[in-house]
Amino acid sequence: MTVLVLDNPDMLAKAALAFAGANGQLSADADRPHRTRFHYGFNKHTLDAPDIDMLKRHAAYIKGHPGMRVRIHGHADNFGSAEYNRFLARLRANAVARLLIQEGVSQSAILLATWGSDRPLTRPEDHAANRRVELEYLSLDIAQAL
Repeated sequence: MTVLVLDNPDMLAKAALAFAGANGQLSADADRPHRTRFHYGFNKHTLDAPDIDMLKRHAAYIKGHPGMRVRIHGHADNFGSAEYNRFLARLRANAVARLLIQEGVSQSAILLATWGSDRPLTRPEDHAANRRVELEYLSLDIAQAL
């Protein structure tokens, strides 16, 4: 079996519409922004304008779904010490959390996890891909159990 993973929001939206039921209705999560991974430059913890716009869409979705929680995973590449990478990952996750809160998301809807360079997305040598924040949506039941 071949599996194709898409990180293109437009293509994902078109695919969702193509697989909508006969009545054209999508599931309740169809309005959830599909892009949940945001990458950073070397030694940076600020995002560019398109990433900020996407995070604002996530904020609107979370506000519209009161039982929804989001865990923000902060990551770093393996340059520098492990302690500094955890610090940088925390700065990245906190910056995303602040933006969501500024957009009206309740602090109680946000959980933070910072990994530094401990959980690379790809090979540790692929530094650019490993400098990231990822959003993980949780239902209220799952979030309370943690």
